[in-house]
Order: sequence, then structure tokens, then C-alpha cells
Amino acid sequence: MRPSNRNINQIRPVSIKTDIIKNAEGSCNIKCGNTEIICTATIDENVPHFIRKTGLGWVTAEYGMLPRSTNSRMKRESSRGKQGGRTLEIQRLIGRSLRTCVDRLLLGERQIIIDCDVIQADGGTRCAAITGGWIALKLASDHLVKNQIIDENPIINQVAAISCGIYNDEPILDLDYEEDSNVKTDANFVLNQKNEIIEIQVSAEKDPFSFKDFEKLFELSKGGIEKLIDFQSKAIKSE
Repeated sequence: MRPSNRNINQIRPVSIKTDIIKNAEGSCNIKCGNTEIICTATIDENVPHFIRKTGLGWVTAEYGMLPRSTNSRMKRESSRGKQGGRTLEIQRLIGRSLRTCVDRLLLGERQIIIDCDVIQADGGTRCAAITGGWIALKLASDHLVKNQIIDENPIINQVAAISCGIYNDEPILDLDYEEDSNVKTDANFVLNQKNEIIEIQVSAEKDPFSFKDFEKLFELSKGGIEKLIDFQSKAIKSE
């Protein structure tokens, strides 16, 4: 039995509210169980120097956790003078994942910046950030088309992410913090609506795992991401 009492293939309750930040071109609040994140998208007519004069757009991300998003207060990274390695790794993952769903030529020479701010953390924050980040990105892209800044929507794929793990020798889906802290194998899957792989992060926390174990985790992830993509679609249709 899982600590959360969920079935092995059961995701946490999901809630998504869109357009929660009036100043952002795209925004949402996503809740996956007790994990809650605000995702905003900002359209910037400037691009990084390495793609200037190429005609291509860019998508990037920033990620952060509020001091009391966890059980004990964390120091703000700004007070330490630099971002931690975990933060940098997560925001790069978010950026890589979301760039795969954009036709950068259709976006034009501008960038969309996705900010993911964790209000409450209970496991799976990077995955929820990617899932919510896609919604913010889609809404910002719709804004560009609606305001006739670009002719065609650059979104070409739908992207979501979910965690899996092996707990008591059994694969389980969508880990909360207690489960994540005790799994033998920890994995994050980023897929699109075609079940095509964007990124997989998987590691043995205790004992090595077999390829058969990996296949079970992958199958679980596909079912979970299918549900998350359905939640995404319903959220943007309510616009």
C-alpha cells in the first residue's frame, strides 16, 4: 500500500485556473495534490544574443520556491547571491521541454519567458511546472495571434510531465513528498500528446533497477500524462 493510499496508477487530484495574473500574457495556477505552482508567460521582443538576426524565437524558463513552500523555511536564493544547482537544473529542464512544442520560426524573433513559482511543495514540482508552464505558454501564443502580432500559432505539440518511482518493489505513479523520499528508483518523464519522449530523468536511489522495471515506470507515465494533457486541454478550452 502506498503512503498516499492511492492506486499505483492513480495521479493526485489536479486543479488548474487560468488567467490569474492580469499583467501576464499567459498565466495559470496548477495544483497537483498539495503541490501548487503559479506559472506566468511574458512576451519579450528581445532575444538572447546567440539567436539575434536568425528570425527564430526562443522559449526560456525561471523556477523558484517560496521560503515557506516547504516544511521548514528556506532562505531566498537572492539572499545567498546566486541560484542553487537544483534550481538551475530544473529551470533548464523546463525551458528544454517547452521549446520542443514551439515552431520557433512562426514565433518570430522574440522570446517567451516562463516563470514558475512554487507556492507549496509536496513532490513533483518540476513536473507540475512543466505541465502548468505549457498552459501559460499556449495562452501567450494565443495572445500573439489574437493581437495580430504573428499570423499563425507557433504551438505544435502539447507537453506534460509526471514522476514515477519504485516503492516497496512496486512501481507507482505521481509521487508526493513522502513517497519520493522513500522510493528505490526515482524518475521524471516528459512526453508530448503522441507519447513521444522529450526527456527522461531516472536514477537508482538505493538498489539498481532492471530494464523491465523501467518499462513499467514508462507505461505508468504514459497513462498519467494522458490524464494531465486532458486537464490542460480542458483548462485552455475554458478560455
